Parts: sequence; C-alpha cells; structure tokens
Amino acid sequence: MSTFVAHLDFFMLETLITSKTRLKLLIKFFVNSQNHSHLRGLADEFGESTNAIRKELNNLTQAGILIRHSDKNKIEYQANIRHPFYTNIRDIIRKYLGLDMLLENILERMGAVEQVVLTGDIARGNDTGTIDVLVTGENLNDEYINHLTKRIEELIDRKVIFTLSMGRTTAGGLVLFDRQAGI
Repeated sequence: MSTFVAHLDFFMLETLITSKTRLKLLIKFFVNSQNHSHLRGLADEFGESTNAIRKELNNLTQAGILIRHSDKNKIEYQANIRHPFYTNIRDIIRKYLGLDMLLENILERMGAVEQVVLTGDIARGNDTGTIDVLVTGENLNDEYINHLTKRIEELIDRKVIFTLSMGRTTAGGLVLFDRQAGI
C-alpha cells in the first residue's frame, strides 16, 4: 500500500468523525476491547473538559457502541463487544492507526514469527504517535526490522519501536498475532 493511500485513510476517518473527542474515545475503547475508563480519567488522559467527554460518552452509550457499569461509585465505560458493528469499528480504528499494515509487513519477511504484541500507550488506547511492538520467534530477520521500521513509519505516520524476543510472552499487551493460538 502506498503512502498516499495510507494518508488517505487517515484523512477520510477524520472527515467522517469530525469530533476529535469522539475519535479519541473510539481509539481508546476499540483498539483493545479490554480497555475501560471513567469520565474523570478520560478527561485527565485527553486533557479535555469533563463536559465535552460526557457528551460524547452519552452519545456513544445511547447508540449502544459503549456500555457503562458502576465500579465503586464510578461509572466505567468500555466497548460493547456485542454490538453488531463492534468488529467493523474495531477494524476501522486499527486500520486508521496502521496496525493492519504493520502486521502485514512484519509477517511478510521477519522469519518464524510466533507472536506480535502491541505494548505501551497504543495497547491502552492512547494514540501518542508511538507504537511499541514486541515480536517473538526463533531466527527473526534482524536486518529486515531496521528496513521495516523506516518503511512502516512512513506508511502509518507514527513512530514504531520494535523489540525482538526469542521466547513467547505472557506479559500484558494487545496480541495482534499468535501462531500457537491461531490469531
């Protein structure tokens, strides 16, 4: 995929979703369905007013895209994985972030990849412009990773930090690929 097409996807989503707060919320909750948060936490994380975030949370909850539940006097929100469009929204958000191209390029010529796991901010749904990726496997192509880093950063317009590991990982993060689990 060309850089032009990748940038086109980026601008198309921002044209469709004109509210930056709504886009941040969709990234937060749909990049990883395990992500959840409450109003004040989101306001602090995004550096926005609670009113702006409350409005978007209410809209997304009324649409059934987010669910809310009480947790120790706080209302927590997370993606509604039972919503008919959950998978579609998740895939759009991951495409917007460039995760589909990232995974495709890793699996293309990295060797015997066992796992590809997102760690750091992006796994928590924070699009800070940096994507931390753990790649596990035997005899991984170290030379290709240097070439891939520059190429993928140009394609997705984000900084990518790769960590290579010989053994499988059970550490936290968002698993994009796991040969053993068939993901």
